[in-house]
Amino acid sequence: MLQDTPGRARPTIHALYLHIPFCFHKCHYCDFYSIVDDSASGDRQEVFTDRLIAELRHRAGQVELQPVTIFVGGGTPTLLRTALWSRLLETLWGVVDRRTVVEFTVEANPETVTPELMDVLVQGGVNRVSLGAQSFQPALLKTLERWHEPASVGRAVGVVRGAGIANINLDLIFAIPGETTALLNTDLDALLAMSPDHVSCYGLTYEPNTAMTQRLKMRQFEPIAEEVERDMYAVVMDRLAAAGFEQYEVSNFARKNRRCQHNLAYWTNRNWIGVGPGAASHIDGHRWKNQPHLGRYLAMAPEPPIVDEEHLPEARRTGEELMLRLRLRDGVERAWLTARLPESDPRAARLRELTEMGMLEWSGDRLRLTRAGIFVADSVIAELL
Repeated sequence: MLQDTPGRARPTIHALYLHIPFCFHKCHYCDFYSIVDDSASGDRQEVFTDRLIAELRHRAGQVELQPVTIFVGGGTPTLLRTALWSRLLETLWGVVDRRTVVEFTVEANPETVTPELMDVLVQGGVNRVSLGAQSFQPALLKTLERWHEPASVGRAVGVVRGAGIANINLDLIFAIPGETTALLNTDLDALLAMSPDHVSCYGLTYEPNTAMTQRLKMRQFEPIAEEVERDMYAVVMDRLAAAGFEQYEVSNFARKNRRCQHNLAYWTNRNWIGVGPGAASHIDGHRWKNQPHLGRYLAMAPEPPIVDEEHLPEARRTGEELMLRLRLRDGVERAWLTARLPESDPRAARLRELTEMGMLEWSGDRLRLTRAGIFVADSVIAELL
């Protein structure tokens, strides 16, 4: 983990992530660390906020905390009480120079967006909100065990904009069991009618250890066929392009100057710190994750319990950066490839083969996925790790 070494410069942090694990219901597809916040468990929000603040201050003493972006995810961050948000934001600006931050995102469930909370967030510097829409079809939301009413998305968008936040992302999932291309188009109609600045659109993934995957194994539903999912993805790409969105990453679409700068820090392998249970960090090839367990997180202070710690060897670090950069439509610069992948590296030969197969292409001095390659991006990119 982070160690203070005399004479060694403290690493500079470009992005900061805060994880708030509370939810009022666990969605069946979600594999992020979250816990149901119920009154039977006592008031864990206040003691959690105290612990999160302690960790934030501790990390600020170990690194040069100069983030350009801040992202608060979960869980459902907007489930945290407004008074606790005020305390957290006050502490944040005590350890971070507000002038360096250009993008400050908070994730939200549409049902938890209120004018009072949005006012506190805006006063606290938040300038971007990511709303989990997922679908506008009640039956599909039920399949996902997603607890919000479709009409709440539009209401929440209105509240966020009314508070003065113009930069809004909407999350959408496709290839949900029972979905058709016609229903997907209806969802896209509803989403585009709200004029978001950014859209994150994912095919449903059956992650290990989720309720959705267990239900699949029990044959409670049939997954969408691969060819149908491919057709749905094509519909997503074509309709969002026609609406003026740039597909700048495999699953992310943005209007002009609205790319998610925080995610770009991840995809270009910059340095970030994560605080809160389950939050991941990366500094110069050294990465780790806070243990995803609230009780153990609360019990250890100020240093949280750590899992999955790795010091990546240079070859693995190069492979991961190549994999991440190829997910971006900007691709990988020729100069980067020349400097990092000598001809003797088997991955250099594989890049040539994938180009000959039509999965990759040169666009100016950048190597990037073709449209055909985008459809099989995960399998193409995994070969280069």
